[in-house]
Amino acid sequence: MRSIDVVVPVIMDIVDSRKLADRESAQAAIESVCALVERHRPALQPWQATVGDEFQAVYPTLNEALCATALLRLSLPADIDCRFGIGRGSIKPVSSISAARIQDGSGWWAARAAIDEARQREKAKNPTLRSWFHDAKAGDDQTAIANAYLLTRDQLISSLNPKTRRYASGLLLGQTQSSIARAEGVTQSAVSQALKNSGAGTLIAAMELLETVPEPRNRVQR
Repeated sequence: MRSIDVVVPVIMDIVDSRKLADRESAQAAIESVCALVERHRPALQPWQATVGDEFQAVYPTLNEALCATALLRLSLPADIDCRFGIGRGSIKPVSSISAARIQDGSGWWAARAAIDEARQREKAKNPTLRSWFHDAKAGDDQTAIANAYLLTRDQLISSLNPKTRRYASGLLLGQTQSSIARAEGVTQSAVSQALKNSGAGTLIAAMELLETVPEPRNRVQR
């Protein structure tokens, strides 16, 4: 990738990765979910493991990053959780003799600032928070709106039991309530009631609304 205008880089890390009983299995599970999300929510740069417990991806717009990160978290196994720093700004390649892709720029700095703040807020007073957004352009009005959404979204996702998360993930991946019910060994009515009573249906409706919001896409060279 050569020069880029404004895009939305995302940094993801594993919550409490040092406490996982089987770190390698967790890595494989997350990479599998990333591939699943990529098929349904394609990124400009697909999710890639980087160093330690971190992963990175780049999306063309904030709305697409918000939807992809929600789907990813809903699709994770019950014993694994991830945190997201969502940035917006420019990114650029850095020449290196390494075979790895090296990039820098205000978008990545914003994503790093966002994941650091998500971690700080989680420890301070928002224990269910797993995501934060930071725009490299100071004073952007959309920042407060996005973070208000993320505070609410993460609280709701954290409150869902594993089965209801699977229901929500299945619907977002294009399955029907009937097919989900057959796979789970329950009735379609049970799936419908779980989505309604847990608030997962509201989360899905919010994501569908995000789909209707026009957001400018900048020219990107791959």
